[in-house]
Amino acid sequence: MKNKHLLFLFCGLILWACSGRNANEPTDTPTSGEVKIVVDESFQKLFETQIYTFESIYPNAKVHATYISESDALQRLINDSCKVVVLCRDLTSQERKSFEAKNIFPISTKIAEDGIAILLNPENKDTAFTVDRIKSMLMGTDSLWTQVNPGSDLGKISVVFDNSTSANARYMQDTLLQGKKLGPNAFAVKSNPEVIDYVSKHTNAIGILSVNWISDLDDPKVQAFLKTVKVAAVAHSDGMTAVKPYQAYIKTKEYPFTRDVYMINRQTRAGLGMGFVSFVAGDKGQLMILKAGLIPAIAPVRMVQINTQ
Repeated sequence: MKNKHLLFLFCGLILWACSGRNANEPTDTPTSGEVKIVVDESFQKLFETQIYTFESIYPNAKVHATYISESDALQRLINDSCKVVVLCRDLTSQERKSFEAKNIFPISTKIAEDGIAILLNPENKDTAFTVDRIKSMLMGTDSLWTQVNPGSDLGKISVVFDNSTSANARYMQDTLLQGKKLGPNAFAVKSNPEVIDYVSKHTNAIGILSVNWISDLDDPKVQAFLKTVKVAAVAHSDGMTAVKPYQAYIKTKEYPFTRDVYMINRQTRAGLGMGFVSFVAGDKGQLMILKAGLIPAIAPVRMVQINTQ
């Protein structure tokens, strides 16, 4: 009879434990469940590969990614519409204070170094510029190609961005122009591929594009893109060598337009958001960044066995 009572008590405890679970309690782990992330569209190609690989390794994990402009991505993080964002900058001290006021302490992880490429139409005879020349074209001080090259017959200079609120537009306006307005010759389309398409069809255009869209030379889409546009070389100043945004020149900062890439996670517990950030910042994720033509934040270690016999 005593054993029967103990059995009833044990079953009752199990039922209580099951019924007492909070339905809203998170169920994801670092390698399973679901999580929403938002990625600056500059890095869509890179993160499509990262997510595919992560989900292949961890089949019980599902990462739902949305690719939008930088300002929209940050707003979604603030509104808790996502747990992780990928941005071309870290949070400002003011942004961190606004999170901390809500008792939220986002974790920033640098994952890569990226660059901004200057695209030209293949018929444009100019191939190299200085930083000051790019600045003059962005501000509209140089509005005609004859101001750049007296022998040019390309007419007015058109500068095209991927999005008016993108990281590329912000970087050029804040970092290069020191907060000054873009000239009337600058405008935005809707995406990075549209920048490539516009430049390929307009001989007078300059395209401002994330290097990630053209850096993976093994990608058939990148190979197709580079058949329709060419990449300009840029020098820091007169008398210096102009270089293209290759990995080595981004790493050494010989290429002028470089920036850091961060994953910012507001899910500070050990959930899928943290697990995915750890993956991208780990060896496999960093190797994919290296292959994509960007600079990994942490150089992947390659073990080489030397046979001395």
